[in-house]
Amino acid sequence: VQLQASGGGLVQAGDSLRLSCAASGRTFSRYAMGWFRQAPGKEREFVAAINWSGGSTYYTDSVKGRFTISRDNAKNTVYLQMNSLKPEDTAVYYCSQSTVRYVATENYYYGMDYWGKGTLVTVSS
Repeated sequence: VQLQASGGGLVQAGDSLRLSCAASGRTFSRYAMGWFRQAPGKEREFVAAINWSGGSTYYTDSVKGRFTISRDNAKNTVYLQMNSLKPEDTAVYYCSQSTVRYVATENYYYGMDYWGKGTLVTVSS
């Protein structure tokens, strides 16, 4: 499995970015996908997840209303649209692919066995 994240960069507070993650190696449409992030000096944390069909999405509280996760199963790609970015959103963003169709809402890490290398998002104030 290969997951290639892209779209990161340096932006100012209030700006928008769209991250993409292209997946290969497995039947993309069968599995849930997620975005996680790791800020300097902090542990990796859950950001957003989407089930196999795109019909259900989940977000950590700090990004609700600002970030949108989506997927295009025809393109084997998952996206994270990030609006109204804040300096505290600065992190390396990782996409992950689950081993199951649905998102485990009791533990968003459950099943997320495959990880990309990450893309850096830096938000200046």
